[in-house]
Amino acid sequence: MQDAVDRLTPLGVMVLALLREGDMHPYEMMRLMRARRDDRLVAITNGTMYHTVGRLERAGLLAEVGVDREGNRPERTTYTVTDAGYSAVIEWVRRELPRVDHPAEFRIALAEAHNLARDEVVSLLRTRRDARASVKSEIATGLRTAAAKGVPTQYLLELEREESLLAADLEWLDRLIRRLEDEEFPWGALAPTTRYLEQRKAARL
Repeated sequence: MQDAVDRLTPLGVMVLALLREGDMHPYEMMRLMRARRDDRLVAITNGTMYHTVGRLERAGLLAEVGVDREGNRPERTTYTVTDAGYSAVIEWVRRELPRVDHPAEFRIALAEAHNLARDEVVSLLRTRRDARASVKSEIATGLRTAAAKGVPTQYLLELEREESLLAADLEWLDRLIRRLEDEEFPWGALAPTTRYLEQRKAARL
């Protein structure tokens, strides 16, 4: 399992997570992900999608469940996520959510965090928050030391920016953790909304 998790790409994670919502063919996956603006997070092209699906199938993380043809359209192979694929998503999100050295992967992990239990997500985000706070403290100490030594401000602008970004991120993390700790905040698998069903219908066209 660990080998499969290590080989997962961000797009692979999103494909497997998407298939939890229902069996789909790659064209429907692309249409649905673009409708949800997931292309903000990963590059979604015909080539990358079909390559990713092929790799996931060879790894046993998804499986073919049928081949359909509508009119003169090319055949479309429909896939389903396997138990191994679902487990791989869980382990990947669990690994990436607290990490501070993979910013691109964190965005995907956050988008798929609802696949984990609420309490576990809170714990992982607290770990991330502590690590980010430690980095901010180090930068603040460095800035004070530099100022005491008379280092000109123009040489410290990047560090000042990083400190400000970290402060904003910590404030956001604190708010998110408080929201998740509130049992009134919805979490986990939710019933399909009308908008979701409309997206699925459009993706099949």
